[in-house]
Amino acid sequence: MLTNTTHLKNFVIRATDGELGAVDQFYFDDETWAIRYLTVDTGGWLGGRRVLISPISVIRTDWQARQLDVALTKKQVEKSPDINTHEPVSRQHEAAYLGYYGYGNYWGGPYLWGSAFLPGDLAIPPTVSRQVTAESADSHLRSTEAVTGYYIDAADGEIGHVAGFVMDDEAWAIRYIEVATRNWWPGKKVLVSPAWIERVSWADSKVYVALGREAIKAAPEYHESMPIARDYEYRLYSHYGRPPYWVGDDARQSSLSVSGV
Repeated sequence: MLTNTTHLKNFVIRATDGELGAVDQFYFDDETWAIRYLTVDTGGWLGGRRVLISPISVIRTDWQARQLDVALTKKQVEKSPDINTHEPVSRQHEAAYLGYYGYGNYWGGPYLWGSAFLPGDLAIPPTVSRQVTAESADSHLRSTEAVTGYYIDAADGEIGHVAGFVMDDEAWAIRYIEVATRNWWPGKKVLVSPAWIERVSWADSKVYVALGREAIKAAPEYHESMPIARDYEYRLYSHYGRPPYWVGDDARQSSLSVSGV
């Protein structure tokens, strides 16, 4: 299911033995655009400490109750590595975090979640050799809160700013960037796929997109209040003349099924 990340903000995170807190923001990987962690405001029970929860631990999303169920206990979260969520999360921090929970790492493999296509498959502990050799690589984590408001720089000039993110709550991947273009013409919002983004620049506070301004301007309009149907996605990709993301997803899913991963 595709949903705007703002719809998950303040969802209650429920452990196997009680509530952990509420979803605050998300950390995504700016190379694969997978959401690697949720930042959780634990309220009073941990003295206001914010903790990271990996989608690997999520077992159910209850949209009606506005709740995410995770396969963790409150004690596990209380004793988890203390990571400052106001600072960049390093690969060393990630390795310590994943090792603490006994999760496989997501880097070093061919799929969205390393050796797996879906995050839940990484609940199986990693091999020691793979974990050790992968720890030296850099993290590419960005906060959705920090990137919101970045200017969108098209191939021929600025065209708007990042207003939000549309995610797939099964693969925990950002499928679209919500672009607000009201500084260029009244009111319209459009979507841009991460596949068309060249890079995200912290220094410039910009997202560089390999599309022209006129193409973005003429794209099908996006309304956050309306569900994103597949026919809308077909129109979007047809407009840009690009292949849809699910073609690659289907191929990878088939590969995983055949290989038995």
